Amino acid sequence: MSQPLRSRPYAPESITPRDSGMAIQVLERATCLLDALAAQPDPVTLKELSITTGLHPSTTHRILNDLVLARYVERVDNGLYQLGMRLLELGSLVKGRLNVREAAIDAMRALHQLTGQTVNLSVQQGDEIVYIDRAWSERSGMQVVRAIGGRAPLHLTSNGKLFLSAADPRQVRTYATRTGLVGTTRNSITELDKLEQELAHVRELGYARDNEELEMGVRCIAAGIYDDTGKLVAGLSISAPSGRMQDSWIAQLVATASRISEALGYEHNPTDRHA
Repeated sequence: MSQPLRSRPYAPESITPRDSGMAIQVLERATCLLDALAAQPDPVTLKELSITTGLHPSTTHRILNDLVLARYVERVDNGLYQLGMRLLELGSLVKGRLNVREAAIDAMRALHQLTGQTVNLSVQQGDEIVYIDRAWSERSGMQVVRAIGGRAPLHLTSNGKLFLSAADPRQVRTYATRTGLVGTTRNSITELDKLEQELAHVRELGYARDNEELEMGVRCIAAGIYDDTGKLVAGLSISAPSGRMQDSWIAQLVATASRISEALGYEHNPTDRHA
């Protein structure tokens, strides 16, 4: 996050529950308490929060307990409260994803112009990948267009295989057990040993394929995007009708993903297979 959560000036008149306009009362009250905590440079008492927000002390106490359990609020010595680390974690995730989109969009458009096919940017969320941006054009004719916000299982997509290939083998086995490796087409990988072989292939090549495994008639290729710590943060993929996919695009896809990674501060190591 660009600024500390507690750096805003104290403004009690802006954080009363009746000012927010939220439809769900408990969310409205929780938000008011978080705002009140953010407005204070130091930990504060329950009584101070109750006075600032206009909430009854018992209501304040009940909501604070829930926020503490969820790690949005931290209870410190002497019954004082401050914002919790969960907010920092979520803020870092949002910042990272926004930075990826900002760093990627021009390169995605250039790759789309080169291939004439849809270019997707995806991130992992649990057992799925989520499409967070795309580059495409109606003038390019028939294309495979993934909806922003759309989701798909990790093992059925090229981007998802990137994330699985970066995971610990135990995590892959746990994923297989948890999801059952359910398939959607006759090409879907639904057996753990075949998935492990596929992931080893991804690590060796530095890119991943989806050979009509999510949807018949659609093929995808994907390369990873890494941040300044070397962590895989997103996948860049080209989706195309099966008959139009070209292996000649792979080198450009990998190079484009590498440029985006560099824009995020990633430093290429010659021993890395993914860059």
